[in-house]
Amino acid sequence: MLLGQCRSVIGILKPELMQLALTSGIKYFPPPKNYDDIVIPERPRLRVFDKVPLYPPNLKPPKMQKRLRYMRGPETVHNTLQLKQYGVVATGGGRLRHEHFEMIRLQVARKLDMKRMFAIWRVDPPWQPVTKKGQGQRMGGGKGAIDHYVTPIKADRIIFEIGGKCEYAEVHDMLRIIAERLPFKAEPISQELLEKKAASEKWCEENNTNKFTLKYIIQNNMGGCHRFISKYDHKWYGKYF
Repeated sequence: MLLGQCRSVIGILKPELMQLALTSGIKYFPPPKNYDDIVIPERPRLRVFDKVPLYPPNLKPPKMQKRLRYMRGPETVHNTLQLKQYGVVATGGGRLRHEHFEMIRLQVARKLDMKRMFAIWRVDPPWQPVTKKGQGQRMGGGKGAIDHYVTPIKADRIIFEIGGKCEYAEVHDMLRIIAERLPFKAEPISQELLEKKAASEKWCEENNTNKFTLKYIIQNNMGGCHRFISKYDHKWYGKYF
């Protein structure tokens, strides 16, 4: 009896005895984006920057102090995407040397499809001189000779942009690799991510139930914090260093 029941169960589970009811549904595929308004320029590549700025022949290249204020705080001008597409944004201050410009230019030249994409710079060529003394020299003797030139960068500064007939997923890996090789903190960005980030910061500020924020503490000198905080904390409330 038991053997007969087992045979019947095994027979039911055979694939040829099973019946499958196939159903079909309607899938919606969104239409592709329209890129008719985008015009590819004649020179889609990033142009080469000079390693040393050009001065008149009768002018001696001037020397300069460090001026770290050029790297401190947020960028207030070049912090949005002109092409409204993709790029790399700095999240911290630093300096760009000629080697970094060449790294960015070569990476973009290798991995960018010039038939439907292009790139533009959003920073100036190296212009600030950095001096250095030779190894083994004693202290004194005046300021050293100019060693190289740099471009100071503030936080929220757009380094370069990518535009054309492409999606963000196509250029994300290239932008990520370049952002990781920069001498300061940076990240790939798109126009949608910038808008989403700004909306998130605004929502957090409006819906914060804890009134004891760092800004409130500094403005009201709670705990006598004015005695030991930096003058820049009075200006940016601990957001930028």
